Amino acid sequence: MALAGCSSGDPLDSGSGGDESSPTIVVGSQDYYSNAIIAEIYAQALEANDITVDRQFRIGQREVYIPEIEGGSIDVFPEYTGNLLQYYVADTTATTSDDVYAALQDALPEGLRVLDQSPATDQDSYNVTREFSEANGVTSIADLAGVSTPLTLGGNSELETRPYGPAGLKSVYGVDVAFTPIEDSGGPLTLKALVDDQVQLVNIYSADPNIEANDLVTLADPEGLFLASNVVPVVSDKVTDEIADIIDTVSAALTPEDLVRLNGLSVNEQQSEDQIASDWLAEKSLF
Repeated sequence: MALAGCSSGDPLDSGSGGDESSPTIVVGSQDYYSNAIIAEIYAQALEANDITVDRQFRIGQREVYIPEIEGGSIDVFPEYTGNLLQYYVADTTATTSDDVYAALQDALPEGLRVLDQSPATDQDSYNVTREFSEANGVTSIADLAGVSTPLTLGGNSELETRPYGPAGLKSVYGVDVAFTPIEDSGGPLTLKALVDDQVQLVNIYSADPNIEANDLVTLADPEGLFLASNVVPVVSDKVTDEIADIIDTVSAALTPEDLVRLNGLSVNEQQSEDQIASDWLAEKSLF
C-alpha cells in the first residue's frame, strides 16, 4: 500500500514525496456535520501525502450533489452504502452490509466506483421519545401499527419520497403517518418538534450523539425497511490506486464508536471539522 516515492510503507506517512504533476483531488461532502468530518479526514490524509486537495463541503443532500459527482466535478465523496444503493435501485432487495455493498458496486454509473466500505455506520433510523415508547408499548417500527392516535413523521423534505419514508412505512409495516418537513437533518429543530409532540416519530442518523443525550428510543426494524449503510467513499477515475490505498486505510480505521464520538465533539463541544479530523488521525497514528 506504499505510495510511489514514499520513504515508508505507511501510506499516510507525511514525509512521502508527492508528484507535482498529479491533478488536484476535489473532496466533497453533504450538508451534514458528520459527513463533513469524514470528508475532512479524507482531505487531511491526502494532504499528508502531498496530494493537493480542493474542498467542496456542505454541498447539500443527495439529489443535489450526485449530479456533480456523476459530472466529474467531485473526485472523492463519503457516502453511505444503503442509501446510495436505494438512490440508484429503489426496489433493491439487498439489506445486509455485504449484500448492499456488492449490489452498490454493480449499480454505479460508468466513471464512478466505491472503495472499501468502513466498519463505521451512520444510517437512517426512526426514533421516538422515551415517554411515547413507554406509553404506547412501542419499541419497534412494527409496534406503530397498534398506536391508536394519529402519527406524524418528521424529517428532511426529501424523506417524504424516499423508499423508507411514509410509503415504505405503509407498505412494509402497515403504518399510516402524516409528514412534516424539518430541514435540519435530525438537529435541534427536529428534536424540539419531537419533544413538543408536534411530531411523534423522527428520522435521525444512527451515529448522532443526540439520540443518547436526549434518551430517545431507536425503533427496531425487523423487516429491514432501512438498508445497512456503512460509510463508503465514492470516487472518480482521477483517483489512482495509490490515492485509493490512502483512503482505504482511513476507512478501515474508522469504527462505529469513533464516528459517534467524533460527532459528539462537533455537536456538544463545538469543535471544528479541521480539529476533529486532525486529532483523530493523530490518535490513530495514521501519519
